[in-house]
Amino acid sequence: EVLSLGTPGVGKTTLGKELGSRAGMTYINVGDMAKEGELYEGFDEEYDCPILDEDRVIDELEDKMSEGGVIVDYHGCDFFPERWFHIVFVLRTETSFLYERLEKRGYTEKKLQDNIQCEIFQTLYEEAMLSYRKEIVHQLPSNTPEDVERNLDQIMQWIEQWMKDNN
Repeated sequence: EVLSLGTPGVGKTTLGKELGSRAGMTYINVGDMAKEGELYEGFDEEYDCPILDEDRVIDELEDKMSEGGVIVDYHGCDFFPERWFHIVFVLRTETSFLYERLEKRGYTEKKLQDNIQCEIFQTLYEEAMLSYRKEIVHQLPSNTPEDVERNLDQIMQWIEQWMKDNN
């Protein structure tokens, strides 16, 4: 099982979907899953977005995770059970690229600034390092289409190696 992490706009969805089709794995976007199942426990007025009900998300994912072959895409990770993931990739994007991408999504200025800060301070990388064994957490640059290709190749190699070692 693979966890793809990063600030909104770093390219998790692009990577996850492509990886899913190349590796024959199930791709799950936690944000979309929460939206479809209305897995929320309230609304955050300040950020103008719903608050994820983490327990319900875990319940929803549990069966899929036990089947294996899953790529999970989300910006946070501290609530997922550690046993779920064999490897964690944190995508990183230079702030100029990120700002542009989030602006295109119509983010409010506050939301924009907070996400840029999150990227600058490596917040999600730190969170991943605290939540999982350090040796399974990897940072990948995600600025250009070339980066995306390189990341896909690298992750595919890792998956193939893992399959060999564990079958």
